[in-house]
Amino acid sequence: MTKKRFKAAIIGGSGYGGGEMIRRLLMHPEVEMVRVASIDFVGQTLDAAHPNLSGVDRYRFEDLSPTEAVKDVDIALLGLPHKVTAHKVPELLKTGVKIVDMSGDFRLQDVSAYEKFYQATHPCPEHLDKFVYGLPELNREKIAKAQYVASPGCFATTIELGLLPFAQNGWLKGAVETVAMTGSSGSGVKPSAGTHHPVRALNLKTYKTLKHQHTPEIEETMAAAGAEDFKLQFVPISAPLSRGILATTFLHVDENIRIDEIEAAYQSTFGNAKFVRKPEGRLPEVAAVSGTNYVEVGYTYGSAKDGKRVITCFSALDNLIKGGAGQAIQSMNIVLGLDETLSLSDYGSWP
Repeated sequence: MTKKRFKAAIIGGSGYGGGEMIRRLLMHPEVEMVRVASIDFVGQTLDAAHPNLSGVDRYRFEDLSPTEAVKDVDIALLGLPHKVTAHKVPELLKTGVKIVDMSGDFRLQDVSAYEKFYQATHPCPEHLDKFVYGLPELNREKIAKAQYVASPGCFATTIELGLLPFAQNGWLKGAVETVAMTGSSGSGVKPSAGTHHPVRALNLKTYKTLKHQHTPEIEETMAAAGAEDFKLQFVPISAPLSRGILATTFLHVDENIRIDEIEAAYQSTFGNAKFVRKPEGRLPEVAAVSGTNYVEVGYTYGSAKDGKRVITCFSALDNLIKGGAGQAIQSMNIVLGLDETLSLSDYGSWP
């Protein structure tokens, strides 16, 4: 067996995101998973939390301090909940280990926005500017030089990639409206009233309307990409799916912008993106990307009125992979100087 070049530890490995990171590391050709830390299932094998990993007996969940968890590793992958991660990171920073964090605790530069949308006082705001926002399609070069990466949220990734060509070309100005449907796994492994199967399986309902915590994250990211006076009006919808997000965003652009210019913008933005697809002859859909790190993007071109034209942007991805653990692994690959597609290029099933 060829010796792998890098070693990784997962801190917070018993949730859905942690399970997906474990799965990707187990088949990674260059990164060895050394240990998995968790306060749940301590001493048990990985299949206690992740039945799909039955037979992987060489690892057990361990209750470890941050320093113990990252001993002799190159990179730490954090699958801890929001508000928990921020209390662990200061200790990790002292170890010098590289970090990719899946929580929302270090995505925002605006402390007041964090405190408003996460309803908590940030315990270490002095560390926020140490983290690079881990959207490879926007920040690949910054990620490659980063010591610490804050991996984007699932809704944020979906909506940002749908709008990125317009922001980078100076066409994204003012307010936009987004409606996005998501699967229940986005709420995490612990059941709640919103994810309970009998009230979700045959139901559609809104939640956190106009106050979802990914809103300021999207606004910050789009502004960094070139949007002007950008404001997001966002309505999330709970859908009867286990995984997947479909986002629909309405924006108004100058009526003189032509279709060929929009097509050129998509090519310019995503021409070198390994995991972004713009399907021909159809619009994005969840089943085409479920189980994969791929995202689909597309748009429709409306009629002009009062000098403006309505563009409807669509984007779809798997919230646990490109919207979560897969994107974290993608950033890990970039941070370590590896091919960003390693352990991520598998295609999903259909239907």
